[in-house]
Amino acid sequence: MPSEKVELLFNHLNNRRDELAFAIDDRQLTFGELDDRALRYAAGLAQLGIEKGDRVVTILDSSLELVEILVGHHRLGAVHVPVNTRYRKEELTHIIDDARPAAVVVGAGLAARKIVGELELPDSVRNVIVVGNTTLTAHELSFSEVAKNKPLAGLPELDDQDLALFIYTSGTTGPSKGVEHTYSSVVSGIDALTRHWQWTPKDRLVLALPLFHVHGLCIGIHGTLIRGNDTIIHQRFDPAKVARAIGRGGTIFMGVPTMHTRLVAAMDNDPELAEAMSNARLITSGSAALREDIFRRYEELTGQRILERYGMSETMLTISNPYEGERRRGSVGFPVPGTEVRIADEEDKPLGPGEVGEIQVRGPSVMRSYWGLPEKTACQFTVDRFFRTGDVGRRDKDGYIYIVGRRSVDIIKSGGFKISAREIEGVLRRHPDIDDVGVVGLPDEEWGQRIAAAIVPANGIIRTSEQWASQLATLCEEHLADFKRPREFFTYSDGLPRNALGKVQKHRIIEDLQKIS
Repeated sequence: MPSEKVELLFNHLNNRRDELAFAIDDRQLTFGELDDRALRYAAGLAQLGIEKGDRVVTILDSSLELVEILVGHHRLGAVHVPVNTRYRKEELTHIIDDARPAAVVVGAGLAARKIVGELELPDSVRNVIVVGNTTLTAHELSFSEVAKNKPLAGLPELDDQDLALFIYTSGTTGPSKGVEHTYSSVVSGIDALTRHWQWTPKDRLVLALPLFHVHGLCIGIHGTLIRGNDTIIHQRFDPAKVARAIGRGGTIFMGVPTMHTRLVAAMDNDPELAEAMSNARLITSGSAALREDIFRRYEELTGQRILERYGMSETMLTISNPYEGERRRGSVGFPVPGTEVRIADEEDKPLGPGEVGEIQVRGPSVMRSYWGLPEKTACQFTVDRFFRTGDVGRRDKDGYIYIVGRRSVDIIKSGGFKISAREIEGVLRRHPDIDDVGVVGLPDEEWGQRIAAAIVPANGIIRTSEQWASQLATLCEEHLADFKRPREFFTYSDGLPRNALGKVQKHRIIEDLQKIS
């Protein structure tokens, strides 16, 4: 018999087979249809020699096929490794080399498909599976052919402590790391969160988040499998389409601040959209702080008080404002039931109300480890097994937790993504016209932060922001996902500001650029 958490994950696939599970445009799947298709795909993987514990890198836009593939991996016991569809050669090379997957699944129309075809893949990769109608190359297999088998029989016995997911980090503190999540950590975290939010089978989630990180994939897809609600997937975020989907029976919408900013603008222009959004029972926001004016305007337009929450790849979603009770603007709320959270000093000692320190988390949803990085894993945990998040916060006298910032200024939060300034700097320094560069995030009303580069040019070259953008366009396109590319460039002819030890003072760069941008 499956273990408790595995059984909970598959419960509705087994017991609500005729009920709607997922839909996108005019296509839909019941729980039974989803399971049948997933098991056919799992049987195809098994015929290819892929077994329990093998990793499968998956690079796909949001689709019903992606959900089938995820469930197929879980049924087989293969480890699902979702990858951002906008990643380019360096990022994809690192993840595939690091994960050493048995197969790579990629969408037919994605730029990533061409990149994967040109890579020297590790020996572990036995197959490249392409989803979508296309002419296949000699080394590719069609998803439709792989998934046409009879449903997998004799399912492998899964344990709660078996690996279910590798979620690769955004690479904000160095090369992207594979976060190992077991069935236990995924299901424990999402079960607790969705119970806290009072999800039921009667809910309908309108899901416009990408399905390659914990926000969209784990809350959205795993949450639906656990709670038995139905989910309407949107391949792209469109404010009007989201609002109308809520008006047609949607009850839950989860977004990032950029989405909510665009929704408010759309509702201001069209009162019917505001009326539609007022039908939701729960609207959440995460990944970055929500502006106070957007929070208040949302409530004015719809009567909805957005619920802000906090989480990360390594911990799942561990802090949330209350579903019932006061949702404080600017606060991420309280620990989700079953999770412990403390604010600690540099010696990992708990701090009192009002004191600022690192947010540390302990509980069943925390990752098992970083893949292949035992020393890095050990450094991230305290002696009493709290996970060091690297985020800085405080707790007020009522227990509400507030995020103050990051321990590192080299992390930029833009459009819901965490972006490594150091990664961008490494790419820009390759250009022969650049001696040095400092990348920072500047405050931006829509994106949270916009990426700016302070450039120390070689040989006294002076260029405008537009000229630098043109000069560096090819370099950025080849090596950086579009959301990582600087939007503004500034020339620092006299060098970057540094302290007495030679460390770049990024706070001074930000101050300088805010004065002139």
